Amino acid sequence: MTPAIGRPLRLAISTVAALIVGFPAIWGCFALWYQSSPTTAAKVLWVGLWIAFSLAMLFAVFNGQVALGIIGFSAVFAVMLAWWTSLQPTNDHVWADDVAQMTTGVVAGNWVTLHNVRNFDWRTVTDYTQRWETRTYDLERLTSVDMVMSYWTGPAIAHMLISFGFDDGAQVVFSVEIRRQKTQQFSEVGGFFKEFELSVIAADERDVIRLRTNVRGEDDYLYRLQLPKTAIRSLFLAYVGEANSLIDTPRFYNTVSVNCTTLVYQMMKRIVGHLPLDYRLLFSGYLPEYVHSVGGLDSRYTLAELSRRGHITERALQSDRSDSFSADIRRGLLPGHDSP
Repeated sequence: MTPAIGRPLRLAISTVAALIVGFPAIWGCFALWYQSSPTTAAKVLWVGLWIAFSLAMLFAVFNGQVALGIIGFSAVFAVMLAWWTSLQPTNDHVWADDVAQMTTGVVAGNWVTLHNVRNFDWRTVTDYTQRWETRTYDLERLTSVDMVMSYWTGPAIAHMLISFGFDDGAQVVFSVEIRRQKTQQFSEVGGFFKEFELSVIAADERDVIRLRTNVRGEDDYLYRLQLPKTAIRSLFLAYVGEANSLIDTPRFYNTVSVNCTTLVYQMMKRIVGHLPLDYRLLFSGYLPEYVHSVGGLDSRYTLAELSRRGHITERALQSDRSDSFSADIRRGLLPGHDSP
């Protein structure tokens, strides 16, 4: 092999080898930062050692010792993967107050009893009165299901809540949440690295919607989903089943694969059959467009009209702690979409 050909080939091999080392090395930095230790000093130490080792392997690669760099890095990375796999979710932590309890449900015929329905009285994000309640619902009186989208950081990202309505005006909301420990703060990046467990919370609308609009300053939209009564009932029971399963089999939250959107997508797919995959399932702020495109919203109206009429933030601010909060936020929706 001539030098003219050999040098570019060696460079190409070294570049590919560097990428093979580099991407796992970056992943390892994040994994160690989020999971190696509860203390910042120890995190810095572990990440620093990992960076030093990875750079040494890259140095070997670019100095012609490709086999040494690849094999040495792979051996240590395999140990890291074994450690990563050993990290399992648990319900045994000191949890933040708003996710301290886990909703569970008992189904007896048409009746469902939900334990630990959250009904906090929020004054600020740090000042609140805790209330966890037991409530019973008659599935024969279940008449509607609404999707509430709550935006806090631009149009692409939103949190989705699903609210079930009964013919006596009662509403109960299910929210797929991260289960934070007492000292943790939410992190989108941490959600990729087993930072949080998963929680399914049932809540009163004056708690979970008002918290977002009136306390956190988020912007909320409500959409009435077009589902037959049997599908509404199945979705309600699917939420109860998902909440119950987390008692015995805790799961990690994942920013992409196990979150407030994807979990509902999987439940709905089991209920209604095929639902196409779409980028809007990842960029949850655009989820109303997706739901409208698959026939899940009232097709007589454009999405723009449904969004305009379903913008509930101002109504929530005006209603605030009113006993008629659920009815108030639905006034002005499209005909037939007001609360009973």
